[in-house]
Amino acid sequence: MKELAEIWSELLVLPPEEIPYDTGFLRLGGDSVLAVRMSALVRKRLGVALALSDVRVDTTLNELAELVRRRAAGGPGPRALPITVTPRPDPHAEFPLLPLQQGYFVGQQDGWELSYDSAHYYLDHALTGVDGDEAADALTDAIERLAAHQPTLRARVTSDGRQHVLPAGAPGAVPRVRVYDLREASPDEIAATLRDVRHEMSTSGPDPARGPGLDVRLTLLPEDEGRLHLGLSLLVFDGWSSSVLSRDLLTFAADWNAALPPLEIHFGDYVASLAGLPATEAWQADRDWWWSRLEALPGPPALPLAADPQRVRPVTMGNREHRWSADRWSALRQQCTSRGVTPSTAMLTAFGVVLARWAGHRRMLLNSLQLNRLPLHPDVQRVVGAFAATMLLPLDLDPAATFAELATAAQAASGEHAAHNLVTGVEVGRELARRRGSRRPVGPVVFQSVLGVDAAMGGRPPEDAGPLGRVVASDYFHQLRTPQVTIEVRCFELGPEMVAVFSLVEELFDPDQVTAAFAEFVDLVDALADGSGWDRVPDLPEAAEPAPDERLRLGLLPEAAVRHQEGPPADDLEQAVADVFEDLLEVPVLDRGADFFGLGGDSLLAVRAVVRLAKEAGASVPVREFLADPTVAGVALAVRTRLGDGR
Repeated sequence: MKELAEIWSELLVLPPEEIPYDTGFLRLGGDSVLAVRMSALVRKRLGVALALSDVRVDTTLNELAELVRRRAAGGPGPRALPITVTPRPDPHAEFPLLPLQQGYFVGQQDGWELSYDSAHYYLDHALTGVDGDEAADALTDAIERLAAHQPTLRARVTSDGRQHVLPAGAPGAVPRVRVYDLREASPDEIAATLRDVRHEMSTSGPDPARGPGLDVRLTLLPEDEGRLHLGLSLLVFDGWSSSVLSRDLLTFAADWNAALPPLEIHFGDYVASLAGLPATEAWQADRDWWWSRLEALPGPPALPLAADPQRVRPVTMGNREHRWSADRWSALRQQCTSRGVTPSTAMLTAFGVVLARWAGHRRMLLNSLQLNRLPLHPDVQRVVGAFAATMLLPLDLDPAATFAELATAAQAASGEHAAHNLVTGVEVGRELARRRGSRRPVGPVVFQSVLGVDAAMGGRPPEDAGPLGRVVASDYFHQLRTPQVTIEVRCFELGPEMVAVFSLVEELFDPDQVTAAFAEFVDLVDALADGSGWDRVPDLPEAAEPAPDERLRLGLLPEAAVRHQEGPPADDLEQAVADVFEDLLEVPVLDRGADFFGLGGDSLLAVRAVVRLAKEAGASVPVREFLADPTVAGVALAVRTRLGDGR
């Protein structure tokens, strides 16, 4: 018990003797992200592995101690995973993409509606006190050392959707730093250069299929100021990894002699270990849990649209952003603690209320981005990689409930669904789309919160960056491009402040409606911070489900009707397509109307089919055309069209 109390003391910044054994982690100031770090510290210090589902935010110290005793005594429990992560014999061997990586990869092939040629996040920060003569060399040296410490910086993705890490000495393996020296430039030249750099890095991000998944640049400005620019491929970095990368990078930049504790495993080792996951009882139980609920899942919020997503080719996502002061953020945390909900849950509930009013119904399916780092090794939290996964989360908002009651229900639902996290939202979404016969995204509205990440990582990131000066976290610019997403709310901490952003495909929505919805969201959160919003009954629609009408609305968009005459392949080309289907899916394909996804295919295998057909049939079919009619006859027709054969 003493060791556990010390862990809680460290995480919650409370003296160990002041921690009651019968009070929940959340009531003492914890949250779901800190619970992840708690699990990692228990494994590291006590040698006891806990599943993420074991450690709830309302767990008491007594309950945690009993759980640790059972695990230490050899009681495996229902969620214990018989998986061990060890270094692979060949660290440069190929390994598969995780499900969310697959979605990003297919999006980069223009496979989905709302695709981008690079799925990435761009960010730049202000720097002060820069040593203009030393900064570029310090940053270059830091990147080289970081690429040795974190091999994922040298990751590449193959054309058929696999990944590997280049040797450190391979040409182009390490990201190259680009420097813009504007120390003697005029204000107009500085403004123009920053505008151009931001536009280029926002609209043309790093792609590990062509080079490094990290783009690093440095702008040197007059009066010892500067800006640090980072472009991060979502195929390589998730939100947690971007924080790890920033901390490690600044540590190396601040001190030429800095050394970080070596990592025993890397991302490829972790992914390779997951190959045995589907054979475990825990994974199969999670699959059965999700599959049994698929028919009852609602659709996404039926937001009114200005255009059909299939006809839109976005370049970047637009942002609506609000920042809460340190005092307001502290007040919100205190209110959440007193109500027994996490700040992330409060933001999720506020987002749900706004969506319900906007869409005109109160039952909806959201997509939630999760950290999803299974505690399989003590180093998992320190490794850079695209670990993140989505989780489908249905909301059913009671029109008679107070906001506090809605938040409590949302937290219970989120916790229940997160307890079955071994099957990811991408995998659940594939099965749901297959059953519904849909080619459209099932979860295009996303909630993401990384509130609490700084505390889980042991404190705020360093500001001192040696020759790079001091990082001014509050002075930043950012841009997101993520495929299949119509609108996403992101909540994160910025030093002592909190920020919420609506990122959306501007072409899809009436801008006045977006502005009004975001203002309503901000007002709701403000009312929660001052305490007045919790006991109010939000004005929610009576209708649980959307009523069909003539407008374009999310989740109610028409599906393309595809019909082909049944029968065996009609010619050699159709037979060639059927052979490719058979080889990739390992099932007999005897019908020209057989659907690739109905036979067990997925989007990544579709990309591989396109690659195979380009070699064997002599025509490259765009992935989007393959997905539009993924039958033997439909794909053969697409190939025939590309060959210029009108038969």
